[in-house]
Amino acid sequence: MFIHVVGPMSLNRVNNLGGKYKEATNNVLELLEKMNIKVAEEYKGFGDVASGLRVFVEQLKSKSGNFDEYVQQIDVIEKQVTEFEAVISMLDKYVSLLETKVQSVYRIPPS
Repeated sequence: MFIHVVGPMSLNRVNNLGGKYKEATNNVLELLEKMNIKVAEEYKGFGDVASGLRVFVEQLKSKSGNFDEYVQQIDVIEKQVTEFEAVISMLDKYVSLLETKVQSVYRIPPS
């Protein structure tokens, strides 16, 4: 069995080291507390900003909901225009065919 006897000088050194570590730890904790306070002050207004943004987004959603009916109407009109363009294209081809037949019957040179 090994027993080590620590003399008075060694105990003083140990006590001094322990005190220095304790002081350093306290200093770090104080610094951390100050940093937390500073961050809390800087970000205090962000809660109000976030709340205001949430209200603004809700208002935009409400307003955009009013446009849904118009968007649906525009989609219907767009589909009708596409169908109308297809009918016009078919009529154009039919008129061209009739024009060709009339020209051939009356022997009119093509224009």
